[in-house]
Amino acid sequence: MPQTDSSVVTLAEGPARAPLTTPTGLQACLILRRRRLLVLGLNLATILALAAALWMVLAEDGIDGLDLALLACGLATLPWTVLGFWNAAIGFLLLRAGRPGVLSAAPHVSAGEEAVPLHVTTAVVMTLRNEDPARALSRLALVRESLERTGQGAAFRYHVLSDSDDPRVIRAEEDWVASWRAGLPEAEAARIHYRRRPDNAGYKAGNLQDFCARSDAELMLPLDADSLMTGPAILRLVRIMQAHPRLGILQSLAVGAPAASAFARLFQFGMRHGMLPYTLGAAWWGAECGPFWGHNAVVRIAPFAAHCRLPLLRGGGAVLSHDQVEAVLMRRAGYEVRVLPIEEGSFEDNPPTLLDHLTRDARWCRGNMQYLRLPAMPGLLPMSRFQLAWAVLMFLNPPALTLAVLLLPWRAATQGGPATGAAALYLVWLLLSLAPKLAGYVAVLADREARAAHGGGLRFLAGMAAEIVASFLLLGASSVRLTAVMIGLLIGRAGFWTAQGRDARGVRWSEAVRSLGGVTLFGLVVCVALAWIAPALLAWSLPLTLGSLLSVPFAVVTAAPGTGRAMVRAGLCATREEIAPPWEIARLQAGRAEAAGA
Repeated sequence: MPQTDSSVVTLAEGPARAPLTTPTGLQACLILRRRRLLVLGLNLATILALAAALWMVLAEDGIDGLDLALLACGLATLPWTVLGFWNAAIGFLLLRAGRPGVLSAAPHVSAGEEAVPLHVTTAVVMTLRNEDPARALSRLALVRESLERTGQGAAFRYHVLSDSDDPRVIRAEEDWVASWRAGLPEAEAARIHYRRRPDNAGYKAGNLQDFCARSDAELMLPLDADSLMTGPAILRLVRIMQAHPRLGILQSLAVGAPAASAFARLFQFGMRHGMLPYTLGAAWWGAECGPFWGHNAVVRIAPFAAHCRLPLLRGGGAVLSHDQVEAVLMRRAGYEVRVLPIEEGSFEDNPPTLLDHLTRDARWCRGNMQYLRLPAMPGLLPMSRFQLAWAVLMFLNPPALTLAVLLLPWRAATQGGPATGAAALYLVWLLLSLAPKLAGYVAVLADREARAAHGGGLRFLAGMAAEIVASFLLLGASSVRLTAVMIGLLIGRAGFWTAQGRDARGVRWSEAVRSLGGVTLFGLVVCVALAWIAPALLAWSLPLTLGSLLSVPFAVVTAAPGTGRAMVRAGLCATREEIAPPWEIARLQAGRAEAAGA
């Protein structure tokens, strides 16, 4: 047998090769094991060092129960913060290495670059439940048109999978699809299908499983109501899946589409620049046990239908955050789950207001915490078990931060003054928290073409400064709100799985006060107590406390249409696609303008 490179092997999957490589044959398992041990070592060493430093700070004048509580809060925030830092550091180095760096994390990328004809059929599916049909289905029509422009449109089918139960929405869906089909040649119209289920059994996951049980396509591309993908980006995903039959799910890196809302612009500017290095770094060691976010991904239908049906929760009920469970079940079945860690033609809309963002975060928190009620699933790989645990651990940060902030005035009142090294440790923690987005920002600033694509270095720096300030305001507000959600879950008040707001809108002061009055009260109590007891400590606490204190005006101002228009005119927090729109984004924006003027 000829020698192969130790990290990238041929696609042959003979019996002798299988134990040494991932199922697709793309990477040697020994290489991945060494990478994972390295990442584990780096994280444990960093966590232990920070935990020891925190212990020394708290123990300077002896340890009591209050110190132990603060220690527990600090330890709870470290895993998420430290892994974020190391993922970003690895991803930044890979970005700076260029194509070799990307290929070391995602060797499957090259298969999507070959202009080979498609011999697999892909079903592009959009799941809907009482969404605005025109808003959602116009995006699906754009996806179809973009694929037709590639010359490969015949390999795709389009399915609208409705779980709507509002009669007016149902009629609008049916009318929109009928009008869409009527405007196309008969052969093309025959590839567009509409199906509505009489009930919402299993929610979105049940909708997709119901479709997969009846589909004769090999692949499926699920889209959400706010999804948009370009034809070339979809072809790349499909060609990779076609080249690697043991690849079960291939997730694209979905980024925020150009937004008119000030809140969405601020949020997605930081999210986007942090997501790329973070995801690339995670892919370097996570490899075939990658993420699935439930949309803008290509899924192999046969194993998905056979092996990814969700288990029942302990005590009954359906899994709501289905995507991560489906990912680990696909991996258990012997198929790989990978991410394509490059920004290319995959878009979604981010929440347009702080209130909508907090509602979405609450939904995700409730869904992820359900994993604690899952029965032990046999046969999962260690990485898969880590993925599920990590989905739960990410929501330990908010209550830990909230409790730590609440305890600050108490400790200030009972201690002589700040301990030696406390300020330095606090600044290190803040820097680690910002590491993913800072890595993304530095990567852009270090690249002349990337700076130009974002409107120039000065404009980019202005957006970066605005986003960092906004991110701390968001952190303060969301930590308190998610703590309330967690408390509700503990006392049996799970709340509702509500729909996500998608369109930019203003927020009235009265609405913000009703929603965020408790958050503001928390910030007021803590800040007044700190101002009275330790004014210097109040100034240091502002990155964590100001967001809760100012949550109401922050919600109103960032939702105001005038603020959004001013940011658009100034190009503040603009994405590359806003400055130089691809055809699909230009068509989407033209459609919005036409609808607004109608």
